[in-house]
Amino acid sequence: MQSTYRHQTFTEKAMIVLALGVLGLVLWQLTGLLLLIFGAVVGACILQTCMTPLLNRGAPRWLALLIVVIALALLLAGISVAFGSQVASELEALTSLLPDAWEQMQERLEGSPLEPLMENAGERAGSMFENGIAQFGMVVVSMGGSLVNFFALIVGMIYFAAQPNVYRQGLLLLAPIKSRDKLAHALDESGKALRFWLGGQLVAMAVTGLLVGVSMWLLGVPAPLGLGLIAGLLDFVPLVGPLIAAIPALLLAYTVSPETALFALIAYVIIQQIEGNVLQPLVQQRAVSLPPAMLLFSLFAASTLFGVSGVLLAAPLTVIGFVLVNELYVQRDEEPGEQNSAQT
Repeated sequence: MQSTYRHQTFTEKAMIVLALGVLGLVLWQLTGLLLLIFGAVVGACILQTCMTPLLNRGAPRWLALLIVVIALALLLAGISVAFGSQVASELEALTSLLPDAWEQMQERLEGSPLEPLMENAGERAGSMFENGIAQFGMVVVSMGGSLVNFFALIVGMIYFAAQPNVYRQGLLLLAPIKSRDKLAHALDESGKALRFWLGGQLVAMAVTGLLVGVSMWLLGVPAPLGLGLIAGLLDFVPLVGPLIAAIPALLLAYTVSPETALFALIAYVIIQQIEGNVLQPLVQQRAVSLPPAMLLFSLFAASTLFGVSGVLLAAPLTVIGFVLVNELYVQRDEEPGEQNSAQT
């Protein structure tokens, strides 16, 4: 009788392990869909951040969401009408100027000890660019480049922002009853941290793009508006994004003169110091302070696992993961014996 019970127990455990393995394989196959869902969640957090002032004044959620969606649509349309043609022309100018700038730099460094280094860097940059374009094409095809997936992303953002409690309660029903309160608190804290982080990050991106554009314009670097736009967008990717954004600016500044390239480098360093020592502390004051090493390795891990889409979503994924681990694992309730000893 005891051997039969042990056999049943082993069979049940084996079936559970097998089911978990199958579930993990299915989730891995649905990576693109899961990233699309998480992108909709991030977008819903942005909408929620914009809706908060209206909600605090007593406006119904549906009305606040409608006002925010219409306002954002009008804002994007206005920006496209006002600056769309100029941005498009400057980005087109960038694509034509950067190859010439690279050739000029190679010619000026010809015969110097840096020539082999520049050749290796050019080959590596070319291969990385080709791989990046290929990965970006795969992302466009699989995760949001098609009209249907892009429409699903927008609709998902609106649905999540319209009824967040419905999806929150559905997720809590999947957890054991005794763990639901703790999981609910962890979800609330992670959502709050993500909203604060996104709001602060959008402000940091706008300030960085403005400072870069103005500084490049003052230095006489070609296409300053395009460089500012690139710097602002790439600032969403911490640590790595600003370094990538500085490369085209330095190349174009070098076509003007080596002194201009030096001043451009100094300008980028100053802007990054302002962001790191002024803007980011303000962002992390109400959000979450992520260790730089953790953020850096999460970027590499996400890029290895998910490609370009993983790099774009690595920072918000790290924010949520950091808060969930802190709430569900690190901050455990004290044992009764520990509480008594602390009181005595």
